[in-house]
Order: sequence, then C-alpha cells, then structure tokens
Amino acid sequence: MDELTIECKERLAKTVESFKGDLTTLRTGRATPAMLDRIECEYYGDRIAINQISSVSVPEPRQLLIKPYDKGDLKSIVAAIASSDLGINPINDGDSIRLIIPALTEDTRRDLVKKAKAKCEEAKIAIRNIRREYNDFIKESDEMTDDYKKRVQEEIQKVVDEASKNLEDILANKEKEIMAI
Repeated sequence: MDELTIECKERLAKTVESFKGDLTTLRTGRATPAMLDRIECEYYGDRIAINQISSVSVPEPRQLLIKPYDKGDLKSIVAAIASSDLGINPINDGDSIRLIIPALTEDTRRDLVKKAKAKCEEAKIAIRNIRREYNDFIKESDEMTDDYKKRVQEEIQKVVDEASKNLEDILANKEKEIMAI
C-alpha cells in the first residue's frame, strides 16, 4: 500500500472515530456518562466539560448521578445541563445532581434516528472531502507516472469505500439500539 493511501486511511479512521464519539452523545433508553461529554459549563470564566469537574456515575439504568468536586460548581453544571439539547431537567440534591432519563417515546426515537443519520451524512461528507483532497494532490503531482496515479487513486477509493461501509454499520447498530424498547 502506498504512503498516500496509508495517510488517507489514518485520516478516514479519525473521521470514523469522531462519528462514533458523536453518536455516544445521542440519548438511548439507558443512561450513560458519555451523554454529558459534549456539555460544557462555566468554570472560573472558562468553558469546561462537566466530566472534568465532577464524577459521573450510573446508580440505576435510567439515572445519572453527578458529584462535583467543588460544591460551588453545582449551579453552573445545573445551568449547562438545563440549557443543553438533552431535554432532561437536572435535580439538585444539595451536594450532587441527579438526571433521570425518561423513557423514549416512538416519536423521540425516530427523531434520534434522524439525528444519527444526519451525523452520518456529515461524516460521509468529511470522507468525500478527504478523498477529493488526495485525488487533487495526485492529479497535480508531476512526480508520478500515469499508471502509478491510477493505482493510488484506486487504492484510495477502496479505503474510502471501506470507511463508508464502517459508517453505515455503526449507524445501523446505533439505530437498533435507539429503536430497542
């Protein structure tokens, strides 16, 4: 495999991992600490992820328990969760925060699947942009022979097809997880 193809494959793998990370933030029927990964709160004038200033645990399948390391951060964490797109109202217990994850309705499940598909489409666009970038580089290169250019472009296309298939498989699994009751 050519160096360009290996480099392209690494960039595509990062795109697939980023897509997986985006999907973990989507709500399913059960509580996971990863739901809070993208939510940032105010912390001494900066924006910081909730899981960096508190411990997040799952005491029950539909409940998250957030214990800030500093009690003074409770209000900013509650405000950040309340203003997020999770759609969950935080319950302040005085020294911890409880998030009770409601059961998903059929409509909510369909909306989540739509969001997952939109994230998948964004990842596919990123993959196509990477492919276009490498193909443009190959076409503009004067150091490569025409046969070599063609072979490298075919290798890159195979790697891109493989990454796209990975995205589809990940999406299908997430869809099953979301739609499971």
